[in-house]
Amino acid sequence: MSKIKRFEDLICWQKSRDLVRTIYSVTAIEKFKYDYSLKDQIRRAAILVMLNIAEGFGRRSHKEFKQFLFISHGSASELQSSLYLLLDLDYISKDKLEDLYVKCEEISKIISGLIKIL
Repeated sequence: MSKIKRFEDLICWQKSRDLVRTIYSVTAIEKFKYDYSLKDQIRRAAILVMLNIAEGFGRRSHKEFKQFLFISHGSASELQSSLYLLLDLDYISKDKLEDLYVKCEEISKIISGLIKIL
């Protein structure tokens, strides 16, 4: 943590920011028009991945940072699970599910590596 001065420099935060933009794009389609709660839950899960990384970093304590990284990791898993629901409801294609799932998995791996370092 000593070499990184801002949370914006963390690769996991950068990738989670990109994931949020993608999730917003995916959930902006017509099929989500009246499914407010599902759209909101999926967006919140994606947002929380990014926000918990930033909040934990801002605590300036390795112990607290790790705690928030675990929460962020959990939100990524929640999002991955939600993707299957989107597929089952025919809101996304199998290819889109796989693309988003891999992005979540990559972020989770980076977060796990950061937890081990701390």
